[in-house]
Amino acid sequence: MRSRFLLSAVWCLWTRRAAGPTCRHMSCGLPLEKLFVRGGPLRSFLERQAGCEAHLKVRGPELVAVAKLLREKEQELQETEHLLRDENEDLRKLAESEITMCQKEITQLKHQIILLLVPSEETDGNDLILEVTAGVGGQEAMLFTSEIFDMYQQYAAFKRWHFETLEYFPSEIGGLRHASASIGGPEAYKHLKFEGGVHRVQRVPKTEKQGRIHTSTMTVAILPQPTEINLVINPKDLRIETKRASGAGGQHVNTTDSAVRIVHLPTGVVSECQQERSQLKNREMAMKKLRAKLYSMHLEEETNKRYSARKIQIGTKGRSEKIRTYNFPQNRVTDHRINKSHHDLETFMQGEYLLDEFVQSLKDYADYESLVEIISKKN
Repeated sequence: MRSRFLLSAVWCLWTRRAAGPTCRHMSCGLPLEKLFVRGGPLRSFLERQAGCEAHLKVRGPELVAVAKLLREKEQELQETEHLLRDENEDLRKLAESEITMCQKEITQLKHQIILLLVPSEETDGNDLILEVTAGVGGQEAMLFTSEIFDMYQQYAAFKRWHFETLEYFPSEIGGLRHASASIGGPEAYKHLKFEGGVHRVQRVPKTEKQGRIHTSTMTVAILPQPTEINLVINPKDLRIETKRASGAGGQHVNTTDSAVRIVHLPTGVVSECQQERSQLKNREMAMKKLRAKLYSMHLEEETNKRYSARKIQIGTKGRSEKIRTYNFPQNRVTDHRINKSHHDLETFMQGEYLLDEFVQSLKDYADYESLVEIISKKN
């Protein structure tokens, strides 16, 4: 189902890009066969790959082999279809059965070609740092930030990932000014990398006495955690400071120098942690955040040109972009990048299957744009 939808959407995107810049939504509804018609963008692309395997660095030989199987299977289908006009009824029934099987195999081969063409990102298998920060809207923005943080924590539990809070700065009435967490699990970053950006809420705040609807915002940042191979930091480039923790906490937290602040001198990037009583544990957490921030900066420099024209942005690049609206009076959540809405906000905020469906749609759309990019360059 995912690849079938991918095929129709890619055809729509390719034809619209050729015609000129327009608003692109995923409501194309064109059949799968459109993309593979003779003279179509993918068909022409695959035909050029036969005998030119070096053009695709990673999976060129495999792609050419699958494309060859597709051509052979399509030829077999054409030959079998001629038997439908045979006078022998038993032969016609046999041909019908063979055609059904052949069509299924052709569909599977087309799906396989699409998946082979879409490249994976270097960081897709990484763990990540989640950062949430209250934006415009005062206490209401902080309350919403707390709900979003809880939503992602529940989503991590839904995906059976590890979730560890690194920072948590609550507001006076139960909201959240800022928080960060480490999330680890299979393809965690691949799933959540498109969640970064401005999330907007529209509802009547708990503090509103006249029943007026307010609009507030909060910001999500998703930072991939690097491996030791991905990023090497010279200890001489760090200035590590300790201080007493501030804000709410037990007697021990506020009377010892447990809080840690690390400054990366070449870039000026700062990372702090006072979540734990142990200075050693806070230092470890602050270092984890610092590595993620530096690695994210490195990735953005590398991918800036590649993603400049894309609708869906990765990591911190989309921080200033309003990506999603949570409209409580209408019981609706809308992702503006893919024009997708759900009218069950309470279930969505539980961070389970509805959020997972949004995440999958965003991943699919990113694949569409990646595939269109590949075909456009080759054409």
